[in-house]
Amino acid sequence: MVNENRTPLDGLIEADETIIGGPAKGMKGRGATQSVHKSLVIGAVEVVQYVDKKGVAKEKAGRLRLELIDHADEKTIRKFLKINVAAGASVRTDGWRGYSRTALSGYTHTALIPGSPEHAHQLAPHIHRVFSNLKTWLQGTHHGVEAKYLQGYLNEYVFRFNRRQTPMAAFQTLLGIAVTKKPVSLEKICEPESTG
Repeated sequence: MVNENRTPLDGLIEADETIIGGPAKGMKGRGATQSVHKSLVIGAVEVVQYVDKKGVAKEKAGRLRLELIDHADEKTIRKFLKINVAAGASVRTDGWRGYSRTALSGYTHTALIPGSPEHAHQLAPHIHRVFSNLKTWLQGTHHGVEAKYLQGYLNEYVFRFNRRQTPMAAFQTLLGIAVTKKPVSLEKICEPESTG
């Protein structure tokens, strides 16, 4: 469900990462991603600024990108941003060290550091709402997803999210994408993950 020719996100962007998965006994925070039941996902969402009917300036979420990653380090974050966010965009992040000067070279970076992790959603409300809705969708609709299939579900969620205002256009876009993709054999879908 990914259009290979999609344009990168631009303008004002919120970027962050989240942990998805089941229980990890005795593990907390980023250390929990070492558990077989946890996966680390990075996301970026455009922040669209507009004026409502009463003349009040507001923000809402625009287009989205999500990717399953192994580590939230500088190199991984840089690669994600380079592929998904246009150069020169303004990127709002939390104070995580992976969002370094090197990772955000070519972008205007604003690091918003919450007083405590519980308040992070107030500083980057759009990406945190995306993560919350993603987790609800995965748990409520699919009752959980194995990590090896998670990227496919993330792609579906991004597709639906980016077309939430235009369901008929979404259907037509999906048909267009489907005819440009090569078929995938059952053996390829079911082949075990490589260990090296």
